[in-house]
Amino acid sequence: MTLTVQFYTMFAMAGMGAWLGAALDTYRRFLVRSKRAGWIVFFNDLVFWLLQSVLFFYVLLLVNEGELRIYMFLAILCGFAAYQSLLKGIYLAVLNFLIRSFLFIFKLLMGVAHFVLIKPIKGIITLFAVVITGLLNLFWKILKWAFLFIWGAVKIVLAPLRWAMLLIWNMMPGFLKTFFSRIFSKLEGIANQAKNLLISAWKSIKRITGK
Repeated sequence: MTLTVQFYTMFAMAGMGAWLGAALDTYRRFLVRSKRAGWIVFFNDLVFWLLQSVLFFYVLLLVNEGELRIYMFLAILCGFAAYQSLLKGIYLAVLNFLIRSFLFIFKLLMGVAHFVLIKPIKGIITLFAVVITGLLNLFWKILKWAFLFIWGAVKIVLAPLRWAMLLIWNMMPGFLKTFFSRIFSKLEGIANQAKNLLISAWKSIKRITGK
C-alpha cells in the first residue's frame, strides 16, 4: 500500500471506530436487555456484530481492497475512544431528541387520525344504529295501531253476528249445546296457544327494539 492509501485506511478505520461507538449506543438504547429474554438478546447481539463485521470489511475493501494490518485495529480503538470522550454525550442527546420527536409526531398523527377518521366512523355507525332502531320502533307502532284498528273494526262488524249467535245458542237444545261446548273448548285451547305464541313474539320484538 502507498502512504496515501495507508493514511486513508487509518482515517477510515478511525471513523469506523467512532461509528462502532455510536452504533453500540444506539443498539443499547433500543434493546432493553433487562426486559428481553436471554435467547432474544443473544440472537440480536449475534446479528449486530455480524452486520458490523460485514460493514467494516466493506469499508476496508473500498479503501485498500481488503488488506488488513495491525495498526488498523489501533485506528479503530482510537476512533472508538475519541467518540466515547468527545462525541458520546452529544450523540446521545441528539438520539434522545430524535426519539422523543418521532414519538411526539407519531402520537400527534394517531390523534389526528382518531379525530378525523375513527370518530366520524363511530358517529356514522351510531347514527345508523339510532335510525334503524327508530324505524323499527315506528314500524312496530304502526303495526300495533293497524292491528288495533282492524280488531276494533272486526268487532263492530261482527257484533250483529254475535248477537244472532247468542240468540241461536239460547234456542238450541241441550245436547247440541254440549256438543258445541266441547268443540269450542278445543278451539279455545288452540286459540290460547296461538295467543301465547303471539305474546312471546311481541315480547321478543320489544326486547330487540328496546321498548
